[in-house]
Order: sequence, then C-alpha cells, then structure tokens
Amino acid sequence: MRQTSSVTALAALAALTNASVWGFSWYPLKWLEAHGIASLWATTFVFGASALAVLAARPAAARALWLHRGALGWMVFAAGMTNACFNTALATGDVVRSVLLFYLMPMWVVGLARWLLAEPVTLAALARTALALAGAMLVLGDGQLRMPLPDSWSDALAIAAGFFFGLNNVLLRKHAATPQEARAFGMFIGAVVIAPMVIAGMAIIGKPLLLSPQPVAWLVIGLFTVAVLIGNLALQYGAAHLPANVLSVLMLAEILVATLSSWLAGAASITQGVVLGGACIVCASVLAIFTGRNAAA
Repeated sequence: MRQTSSVTALAALAALTNASVWGFSWYPLKWLEAHGIASLWATTFVFGASALAVLAARPAAARALWLHRGALGWMVFAAGMTNACFNTALATGDVVRSVLLFYLMPMWVVGLARWLLAEPVTLAALARTALALAGAMLVLGDGQLRMPLPDSWSDALAIAAGFFFGLNNVLLRKHAATPQEARAFGMFIGAVVIAPMVIAGMAIIGKPLLLSPQPVAWLVIGLFTVAVLIGNLALQYGAAHLPANVLSVLMLAEILVATLSSWLAGAASITQGVVLGGACIVCASVLAIFTGRNAAA
C-alpha cells in the first residue's frame, strides 16, 4: 500500500511538473521574442530539437508515424497548429487572457466529438459549453457579457489554439489503437512542419519574421528544449499512473502557474472580468473532466 501511495504521489508531482513547464513557458517565449527569435522560430527550434531527441530514444517512432500517416496526418496538423498559435499568443499578448481563452477547448470538443466520434450531445455538454462561452464573453468583454469576438491577434490565436488542441485530443482518442511512439513523435513533428510553413507564408505576403538572435538566445533555446522534454516525460509518467480525470484536474494547474507568474512579473493584468470569466472557463473544464466521455479532453 505504501509503495502504491508513493507511486501515485510521484505521478501527481510529475503531472504538476508538466503543468508548471507550460505555465512558465510564456517567459522564455517573450524573452526570445525580445532578443531576436520570434515565437514561430522558437517553436521550430525547440520542437525540432525535441523531435530529434525522441527519435534518438525511439528510432522506430518515425517509421511508425509514416506507416500510420493516413490515420495520424490530421493529428500532426492539429498539434502543429496548436503550438504555433498558442506560443505566438503567449509571446505577443496578455498571458492570462491567452491561457484562459486556450482553455475554452472543452467547448470545442463537444462539437468535434459529435462529428468525429459520433458521441451524443447531452444537456450536460450543452450546459458546459454555455458556461465556457459565458466565461469567454466576460474575458473578452472586460467583465461585460458581449459577443466573444477577439479584438487582438493574440486573443484570436489563443482561441484558435484551444480549438486545434481540442481537435488534437479528439483525434488521439479516435486513433488510440495506433502505436504510442507514433503519436508522441507526431505531436512534436507537427510544430516542426507547421511553424516554418507559417513563417514562409508571412514572408510571401511581405511580413517576414526576421531571425536576428543574440548569442545568449541559443542558450535559452537549449534550456527551453530541455524543459519541454522533461515536461513531456513527466506527463507520460503521470498519464501511466493516474486516472484520466485526476490527471486532467492536475493539468489545470497550468492556469494557476501562468496567472501568478505573469502577474507577479507584470506581464499580465488581472481584472474583475478576467477573474469572473476565468472562473467560468475553469468550472466548465472541471465539469468536462468529471462528466461524460469528454473527460479525455
């Protein structure tokens, strides 16, 4: 019994480690943005190095992904869009708003699960969606209930990131029978494919993202990559030893870490609208975890 309790406690700590890595990720992204490496370039370098590390540890991962490319292709795209959108939102916008709008993903999962998994849309799911939507209205409306239309690119990108992450999760459930190493490698390689495509697209339309890093920036890239790998390994350990609903609740610690760290650093503003809207969004996420088959999202 004592050994089981120790494993559970270690798994919970691992899940909180992953949440903390991503809760603090806004800092290196903003720092790199200010020192010559835009968030899309940083995403390319960090996830490219991470993908190489995964490949070194599990050489069969690339072949497994290629063999299941038909099933996992859209998951790779969704994972890449998630990281490209969310990292840019964190680097260029208000951290708390970006994280809260990202966590609207349970709202998107309801429709996506109905479409891709043929899951029924229940009254509970509709209630959670309404609660999340009210939270978005409060966050975007600065405390007033209004149509949740983003008024900045960072807000729009955070919302898009939440949608693509919801799509990623639904596709992971749809293709759960595929090899785990293929799915893990695909989630890294997605960012390596999508971020450069966006960079190239911006160059075509005359808005190039120039790369002019200071030497110390490469050290930060390296440290950030190590943190991402540690977070990924911690998440895999936590997922293997914790019930899905417990893991999902612990992952919400990312909101707390991002909120407190960015507020203390002066990188975010916490208004009454953000607090009320954030409470609605978090409640919707917790309800999604404990009710229905949407818990995996």
